[in-house]
Amino acid sequence: MSPITITLIVVLAIVFLLLGWGVACSNGIKRLDLKCKEALADIDVALMKRHDSLTKLVDVVKGYQKHEIETLTQITAMRAGMAMNERVNVTKQMNDLMGRINLVAENYPELRSNANFRQLQTAIMDTEEHLQAARRLYNSNVNQYNQKLVVFPDSIIAGMIGAQQKSFFEVPEANKQDVKMDF
Repeated sequence: MSPITITLIVVLAIVFLLLGWGVACSNGIKRLDLKCKEALADIDVALMKRHDSLTKLVDVVKGYQKHEIETLTQITAMRAGMAMNERVNVTKQMNDLMGRINLVAENYPELRSNANFRQLQTAIMDTEEHLQAARRLYNSNVNQYNQKLVVFPDSIIAGMIGAQQKSFFEVPEANKQDVKMDF
């Protein structure tokens, strides 16, 4: 082989290696970009879960708490300052009321507002942990992506394809508000 042919083969090999490296680097940046977008979508999913599930659980707890208060208020009112003829009437009403309470207790033996409050507390903790994990994953992916953009020689390809650094997760003021729980 002539020296020109050998030089041409070496130059072409170097060009192909550089092109291969450039394509691999570009694809790596694009993969990390997609991972960042996926992690950001996971945060949205966690926020949606927080809103949907906690709002529903708060409504359930409020509803059952109201039911218990009404029931206890009725029983207390029935017992207060009655004449003998009223007591007979009220005894029948209380028996009917207790029958309804027993029916609910038999059908739903675990249905108590304190159990609902415990379930709500557990759901809040689980939801917040899921949300924190999603935020950490996003920030981790952004960190990897940003490192890829600033480390030489990958920064050359990042500049060529117009890749921009991403911001770490910052909570917008509207999203800092948690689900309001008034009891």
